[in-house]
Amino acid sequence: MPEEQIIRLAVIVGSVREGRLGPTVAEWFAGRARRHESLDVDVIDLAETPLPMVMPRFGTAPAAEAARALGVLTSRLARADAFAIVTPEYNHSFPASLKNAIDWHDRQWHAKPVGFISYGGISGGLRAVEQLRLVFAELHAVTIRDTVSFHGARRHFDDQGEPISPQGCDGAAKVLLDQLIWWARTLREGRAARPYVT
Repeated sequence: MPEEQIIRLAVIVGSVREGRLGPTVAEWFAGRARRHESLDVDVIDLAETPLPMVMPRFGTAPAAEAARALGVLTSRLARADAFAIVTPEYNHSFPASLKNAIDWHDRQWHAKPVGFISYGGISGGLRAVEQLRLVFAELHAVTIRDTVSFHGARRHFDDQGEPISPQGCDGAAKVLLDQLIWWARTLREGRAARPYVT
């Protein structure tokens, strides 16, 4: 496929807790995404990209180590044409690590689509997704209506990280990926034709 038709999808693992399910869910989704010849998939695990939790005072820069980690993450987000956020639900919301990574950035999200893959208990992480929609609206991103969610998530995956009953979640992943690709192409063409204004 020609390079100009490739969509760069960043799959972001939002939880950094020990024992988290996030990497399993993210690798499953990334595997489904890699089946699309038009997608170039970059899995960003926030546990491997530590950012400072405290922003420096206005006009000052973060410490050197934090600045390096931030620079790597910033360049990966800037390269992306679309995002897939993998998030659990913590106390009816989403992880602080995810909010921190979002807040360190701004124009990297502008006029790009964001999809959600959530997991949790009885709600399947959907309350976290609803709050994230508000956050990304503020950042001029376009959130995809359809989601992938796992209710009682741990019992849905086997020891190899594959869904025990893949039909439902594979179908939901296909819908989400198809919509992400459509929005990513449409918004990229729009940004190329005329710069996005905020």
